[in-house]
Amino acid sequence: MRTKILALALVLLATPAWAAVTISVTKVTDTKVAINYDASGEAPALVRAFALDVTATGGTITDVNDYAVGDDNKGYGIFPGNFSRYITVNPTTGEVDDWGVAGYTPVADAGDPGALGGIGTSGVTIEMGSLYDTNAPAATGVLCTVSFSAGTTKVCVVGNAIRGNIVMEDASERIPVEACYTITSVECFPNTAPYAIQYADWVTYGKPNCWCSAASLPPPIEDLSDTGLVDYTAGDFQCDGDAATNRENPLLKWRVSASDLNLVIANWKKNISTADPCADVKHDFENPLLKWRVSASDLNRLISNWKKNRTQLPGNCPRTDALR
Repeated sequence: MRTKILALALVLLATPAWAAVTISVTKVTDTKVAINYDASGEAPALVRAFALDVTATGGTITDVNDYAVGDDNKGYGIFPGNFSRYITVNPTTGEVDDWGVAGYTPVADAGDPGALGGIGTSGVTIEMGSLYDTNAPAATGVLCTVSFSAGTTKVCVVGNAIRGNIVMEDASERIPVEACYTITSVECFPNTAPYAIQYADWVTYGKPNCWCSAASLPPPIEDLSDTGLVDYTAGDFQCDGDAATNRENPLLKWRVSASDLNLVIANWKKNISTADPCADVKHDFENPLLKWRVSASDLNRLISNWKKNRTQLPGNCPRTDALR
């Protein structure tokens, strides 16, 4: 094992060259991406080690997961920057007895030469290498997943030249082309002229889902079939008085009932800075001076739709400013 680690360290001193090793970034969830590699164009050579910088524009890197750990496992589970910090080689066998040591990750320490700030900052440096007898990594695969904070607009990966870029098994170096994934933000409330007044209020409220239609929200959406007693994430009937966006009666499936009334009462005569936006049924205010968001007009609409189910309600929430 010690001989193998020395050999891997020497590989990182390779001569650089441009070649067909591709890094790509693909979506896993709204706040997580996968870092992929493809060295199939280098056949029969395989990648021995990766040194990559991952950055989050407009946000921070919150975690790095889903990576291989250890040797001879068809993965890149040797982390050169952290090996000597966390891993102990058995002096008798020359092997590692325990790869599962807390802190042993591919994220390079921020104090290492050329390394980025680390978890909780806008960038991390990851270092991943392979050691194997028979279980070589595949020519293509996923190195790890990277999670990022809300507000991030783009995640990019480039080679870290100081720490070796991409090193092949023949000790030659590859410099990857920058790969990025752009996060596109799709709002669930329409930002068009017919909804301009409500849109401005929706933004002030913090963009609550209860004002939106289920069709405008990304999956997963809670059960909208009235088959179970669940809270709805979307407000298809919120502007009809379904302030709590749920269903109470398991038999009659009322959409407007006691829970909605209780929410309206709890927010009675509150303004936009203090009201629960879901209680603001009409998406407007009545008193031009005090600007109450929850008052008589909201209550009247709720009463007019009292104990109605989804088939008895107008629906189609939200409605335009003229029809709200």
